[in-house]
Amino acid sequence: MAHTITEKIVRNASGRSDCRRGEIVTCRVDLALLLDSGGPRRIWPRLKELGVGVWDPDRIVLCTDHFVPAVDTASAAILKLTREFAAEFGINKFFDMQGIGHLMLAEQGFLHPGMFACGGDSHSTHGGAFGCYISGFGAIEMTGVTVTGEIWVPVPETVRINWEGEFQHGVVAKDIMLKLCRELGMNNGGVVMEYGGSTVRAMDMQERAVLCNMAAELGAETGIVEPDEVTLQALREAGQQPAADALEWRSDPDAVYKTRLDFSSAELEPQIAAPHAPSNSGPVGDYRGTKINQAYVGSCVGAKLSDLHMVAEVLRGRKVKPGTRLMVAPASARVMTAAAVDGTLAVITQAGGIMLPTGCGACAALGAGILAEDEVCVSTTNRNFKGRMGANSASVYLASPYSVAAAAVAGELVDPREMLRTVP
Repeated sequence: MAHTITEKIVRNASGRSDCRRGEIVTCRVDLALLLDSGGPRRIWPRLKELGVGVWDPDRIVLCTDHFVPAVDTASAAILKLTREFAAEFGINKFFDMQGIGHLMLAEQGFLHPGMFACGGDSHSTHGGAFGCYISGFGAIEMTGVTVTGEIWVPVPETVRINWEGEFQHGVVAKDIMLKLCRELGMNNGGVVMEYGGSTVRAMDMQERAVLCNMAAELGAETGIVEPDEVTLQALREAGQQPAADALEWRSDPDAVYKTRLDFSSAELEPQIAAPHAPSNSGPVGDYRGTKINQAYVGSCVGAKLSDLHMVAEVLRGRKVKPGTRLMVAPASARVMTAAAVDGTLAVITQAGGIMLPTGCGACAALGAGILAEDEVCVSTTNRNFKGRMGANSASVYLASPYSVAAAAVAGELVDPREMLRTVP
């Protein structure tokens, strides 16, 4: 019987010779990601009540990213508790204020093709770019994972999404996802989004991660990309040796999908999601001229090194429009360092951009960069729900790093392709 890559991973993790779609199975967890937001502060009290510890500290990755740096005593207390949890249970894969957890998994090469992993955050789906199954779960489910190293899941159906052709300059993976949110909606529960086609094969790992990360906005269980040489090279660069069978984790040619969808990348324009949902999206031309107060480059999906490079490409030789704020929060310390070394940060700051600390920050209305009443922001983040980045009356538009940088220069939403065609 033919299987998708997801079915193969779930079958392997469950120890079953076969399993049917929709069947509930119990899977062994290869890796668990805990964050300061919903990790130790939610889990530890339950462990104390049960009188138990963690099943395997070497299979737990713990990161502080939401409440960093602490801006009040409550945040400081959460971080203190998280550090104490790491010490109490001997969690050596502890990354304190080093970056957003999803980036940590990728940068450290902790995710490999064929793995079954869990994360205590909805955007844990980010890691599906490595050809593994990783989904986000709440604190109660992650308590069970932390104690037992197991979790039950229904065997999901898979939607195959193919993108073929080359992008226009100024169009990127974020534009794919904003279009898919509009086309497919945000209620795709019980489904895995499997991305493929020539466009996806040509993407680097950072762009593939955007597709998988925002599977959460589609309401899917996760997103996944079949591993190839790009995947293996990313692992090698992270200091990891890929398994000999890494490339064998792929869907069978005759695998059965819930549906197959085909799109042309050459026809895709830069997309904008208007308030207050990622699915409320359309071509940038529909929103041209919308005035903004702030342009924000941040989050796990929108402040990777490749994202900062896009921003710098637009800003080089230009200035942020007076009266408009450009706030940039690199997704990890490694991204910050690399961007400093290659001159990207210099371009951004010379243009008038303001650098913020590494972390989730304003994406989750924490730390610097949150919005005041009635302000308008265009952001590289993954969500724009009411109140997501600050005041309930604020308006957040979602866009690619190219589009956000162009808006910072113009002081309003514009087509970034126009700036990319001209040299200041």
